[in-house]
Formats: sequence, structure tokens, C-alpha cells
Amino acid sequence: MKLFSLCADEKHFYELSTLIREFFPLCKVVPERCDDVPGISLSGPDLPDVHGALWDEEGKEILSLSVTDPYEDFQGERWKNLAKICIFRLFVQGWGKKPLPWGILTGVRPSKIAYAYLEQGKAPYEIVEILKEHYLLREDKAALTAKVAFSERRLMASQDGKDVSIYVGIPFCPTRCSYCSFISSDARSFKKYSEDYLKALIREIRAGGEMLKGRNIRSFYMGGGTPTTLSAGQLELLLTECEKAFHLSSLLEVTVEAGRPDTITSEKLQVLKNAKVGRISINPQTMVQKTLDLIGRHHTTEQVEEAFDLARKIGGFTINMDLILGLQDEGMEEVRHTMEKVKELRPDNLTVHTLAVKRSSRMNELGDGARMLTEDPEKMADQIDEMILLSAKTASELGLYPYYMYRQKNMAGNFENVGYSLPGKEGLYNIEIMEERQSILAFGAGGVSKIYTPEKNLIERVPNMKGAPEYIARIDEMIRRKEEGLKIHA
Repeated sequence: MKLFSLCADEKHFYELSTLIREFFPLCKVVPERCDDVPGISLSGPDLPDVHGALWDEEGKEILSLSVTDPYEDFQGERWKNLAKICIFRLFVQGWGKKPLPWGILTGVRPSKIAYAYLEQGKAPYEIVEILKEHYLLREDKAALTAKVAFSERRLMASQDGKDVSIYVGIPFCPTRCSYCSFISSDARSFKKYSEDYLKALIREIRAGGEMLKGRNIRSFYMGGGTPTTLSAGQLELLLTECEKAFHLSSLLEVTVEAGRPDTITSEKLQVLKNAKVGRISINPQTMVQKTLDLIGRHHTTEQVEEAFDLARKIGGFTINMDLILGLQDEGMEEVRHTMEKVKELRPDNLTVHTLAVKRSSRMNELGDGARMLTEDPEKMADQIDEMILLSAKTASELGLYPYYMYRQKNMAGNFENVGYSLPGKEGLYNIEIMEERQSILAFGAGGVSKIYTPEKNLIERVPNMKGAPEYIARIDEMIRRKEEGLKIHA
């Protein structure tokens, strides 16, 4: 389906149309009734109930129904959530669509709802029932959400709203993966911009250190791109500057994404260890060589295994592994193979992503993503569902439990990304960025600082320029933006 009509309160049009696209991936939702286009109309927001009607391409009504709210929990979100329930039931009952595993939820952070209920004194089992009944979540997704929220609350217990975490972005990769939408430069651009980029980044870091004097810094995360695209000497220079500005050795957690195994060397790992980096990621996404070649990752599965061995020989690292379910041409056989390799490598953390087709990714530009999502969405959802169950089983067999989770737009099968961890090996930064209960200052191209005001429970986003050349040229502006944002919310 390419076009769908939604006649509803314009205030909530975006969220309601997002739910429609969960049922019909990538369709365009228009705010008026059109000829030869199926659609839904919903009653106005001033009514105690919400009435909805569904019609087909010929304008013939398929089903109409009303939804009454027996719950007080919706409060200010009452009409919007009733409208979403109405849309959900019209599609399931009227068109026979398969219920969505995440019910009416379309947001990035479903665990925030469960977290709020925990803070109200609700028990996890009560929250599961609320999520099933009020938000129409499938039971396993409701249970996952409650588990993650419980873990997040426990791990965030020592946090103060005035605390700060640090993100440093390195926008360079050896190659660009087909699914990636990040603004990152390949090896050729790295040679052209890396020295000037590091000079600008160090300027911003030094200025940031001055801005944060007297503030408690909890965690540090260097991501990208692929930070280990930098040489050992460049890494050492950058981490030395970060130690001077942010006192890394006193933080609760220091993470560097090693990411691509073809960028990992013994010398670079030793630099990380000397800088007190305790967490690294080695991210194959899949352990099927044919898929790695297809998605543009120019490394081998053997290099993944070698990188794990090297990191363990040097010692002292908590190792995360990232995987993506739903990659092109991968079915259950390929995912089973990857999971067997995961068992052999035994990472301390396992982050399992469901493929999300990003607008600026090469996959989307070539049209492959649209075909994958729209060709047979229910068949894809069933297959991804089976893959997710296998990944959860694998994590459990390794003694890993789910501790953070988030969702994205245009995800295959409308599922989720889950981070699993051995007890005591959790990544605090991952939880902090999900919960948005403290400030995170981001340095480098593409970074978005989140400045938190605990008294108002508000986040202001302060973005840096996305591309390395623009960031280098406008570094003074990036520094001023942070200074102004921190002053306003001091």
C-alpha cells in the first residue's frame, strides 16, 4: 500500500500515522479523504469515547467501532491512546491484520513507560498486565519491557540528575555498510581530514573540560563511525587529551567502540588498556561471510575471532558484540550459524538489533530496503520473530540477561533492539542515553548533546555539525553552542 488516508485531530496526526505505518511499512499517510485510497476517520478529541471507521479503496465502510477508556493511567494522553487502540482494532478486526507485537506503542523507548510505573510503586507483574491491557503489547514484549525497566532502575539508583556523561564521536570507517545512515567518511576521506579533525576535536574537548569543572562525570563513550580507524598514535593522543579534560580514571565506566575487527591491532588495544578503557565493542553484525561481503563490510569472520582472542590475551576488557537480524538474504539457517559462533566467542555483552531501513542508507537509496519491508511484511515479521526468540535463547544460555532496549522507525517486523549482559558487566552509558535523566555532552561531528534540567525533567538537544569538513570549519560555533546551553540550564 502506497497511500492511506487518516481523518483525525491534527495535533496527534504524526503519532497516529506512525502507528499506521507499523501495519503498512513505508506507506504515505495523508490528512484528508481521497478517492481510490483506503482510510480511517476518528472522532474529535473533545468526546469521552473515540469512534472510528475504516473504509476500503472504493470508499466502502469495512468496520466502525468505539473505544471507551476504563483506565485513568492515560491521563493527558487519553484521546491519543484511545485513538491508537481504535486504529489497532480496526486493522485487526476489520482487515484481519496480524496484531503488532508492540501493540499501540510507536516510541523509541518503551521501557520509559514501565519505568514510570515502577516509580509509582507498581510491581513488575502489575506492569506486565497494564502493558498488555492498556497498550495491547504481546505478553513476551510486555514481560521484556518490565524486566528492562526493573534493571535500568536498579542500575540508575546511584545517579544524580546533575551528573554528566561524555560522548566523543569519530566519523570515520574503513567502508560504509549498506544499512548505515551515519555521516561517516571512508578510508580515503580519513586520510584527507583526520589530522584537522583531531585538532578541532581536541579544541572542543579542552573547552568542554573547562565547562564541566565541578560536575560529576559518570561515564565516557567513544563511538562513531569506528574509533579504531585512528592509528595507535592518534588514539593515544586523543585519549590523553580526554584524560586531562575529563579524568577518565575516576569514572565509573570508559568505553571505546573498536567495532570493525579489521581495524583492531595489538598496539591499539594496548593503548586502550593503558588509558583505563574497560569496555570495547567488536561488532561483526553477522558471522556469515557471504552476508558480510554483501553489506560492504570488508573483513572476514576469522578476523572477528582473531580480534576476540587478541582482546582476551591483552585482558582487562568487557567485550560487547553487536548483531543485526534481518540482513539481506539471511534466513534462520544463517542466524543459527551466527548464534553458534556467538556461543563459541562468549561475549560479556550481546546487543541484538533488528534491521532498520534508514532513509539515508545505501540500502534504501538502492530500493532494497523498501522491497524487504513491503514485499510480504507479515511473513518477514514471523521470520524475524523466530530469529529474536533464538537470539534471546542464546543470550540466556550464555548467562546474559536483558538490561536495555530501544526501537527505531522502519524496523523489519516492527520489533526492537535489546542489550544483554552478564550480571555486573552492564553498560551504564547505554542506559543513560535511553532514560534521559542526566546530561550527556557530545563532542565531535554528528554528536548531539542532551542538556538535562532535573527540576523540570526537560532535555534540550544541542547538535554539532554532521560532516567532518563542516565540523572542522565551524568548531568555534560548536563550542559556543555548548557553553550557551550549559549556562541556560545551569
